[in-house]
Amino acid sequence: MLRIGVIRDERFLEHKPGHTHPEHPHRLRVIYKMLDKEFENDLIPIEPKLASLEQLELVHTPTYIKKVFKTAEHNFSCLAPDTPASAKTYYAACLAAGGCVEGLNAVVSKLCDVCFCLVRPPGHHALADRAGGFCIFNNAAITARHAIKAYKMRRIFILDFDVHHGNGVNDLFYDCKEVIYMSTHDNFLYPYTGDWDETGSGGGEGYTINIPILRQFNDEDLFYIYREISRDVFYRFRPELIIVCAGFDAHERDPIGRSHMTEKLYGWLTHLFLSLRADINSPPLLFVLEGGYDFRGLGYSVREVLTAMTRHSDKAILPDAESDQGRMVVEKVRNIHKRYGVWVDQ
Repeated sequence: MLRIGVIRDERFLEHKPGHTHPEHPHRLRVIYKMLDKEFENDLIPIEPKLASLEQLELVHTPTYIKKVFKTAEHNFSCLAPDTPASAKTYYAACLAAGGCVEGLNAVVSKLCDVCFCLVRPPGHHALADRAGGFCIFNNAAITARHAIKAYKMRRIFILDFDVHHGNGVNDLFYDCKEVIYMSTHDNFLYPYTGDWDETGSGGGEGYTINIPILRQFNDEDLFYIYREISRDVFYRFRPELIIVCAGFDAHERDPIGRSHMTEKLYGWLTHLFLSLRADINSPPLLFVLEGGYDFRGLGYSVREVLTAMTRHSDKAILPDAESDQGRMVVEKVRNIHKRYGVWVDQ
């Protein structure tokens, strides 16, 4: 049985971007209520801590961090046109970033095998010097940089299945060979980045895998893509740490994603990642909550992930999904990346 850690804290609800804003505190209330009802005795609670200034500066500029802190002087302000802040937003954002670092510490120290950081505000759009896309501090990127600095990790795999491209993570590691970033996304949605040929630069060429997906794709199409490509990366790159940017806004109920996935996809992907992880000596695995703006769809999706974790075994049967559309995507991605020889042969 896997020991499953979870980062949760009522203080994440103190970020209040407005009653009609999609990134509403009720996102976490729904999830926390579901945890108490269905997983009360299955999870190991991990206490989040505020990110230190040193940890924030692993990713963000001092000027930007100061800008975030100054939002505490106002009941309501805006860090970006789509990213409002309330008086305690800075605190929730620091706790979200620090909570993810504590999740990493927990899996590295073997307190748990896998940890799900159920935090907000989300982070994968946040750049070094600015907020955007509802994101303030880049939680996943800060955690990866902490792993590189504190634990001397040199092979980190970040998978991002949020329907929006994680441009912040993409840009922060674009020239870095310590991190492979793989994102599936609809690039006709914000932030309109992440095209096929955005594959990294300098020493990081071939370490960024951007996979635009079509809006009509279904669970089987996306699972096929992840099964074929992530398997290659796991076996060839052999990551020392796996971070999943777990955004659930590709769910069919989501008002922003407008896609056709169901919650069962997220259970399949969790089983897949756990099985591939076991094949390479079980490195630490961290899930970090990103998007998902239909409360019911978000709750269903997180439940599927946790159910897969609690019921996973070495004999877990994965769907034998076949997809003609997925096969064309996989072939295109491999052909683009062959020239680099990072995770697929030249």
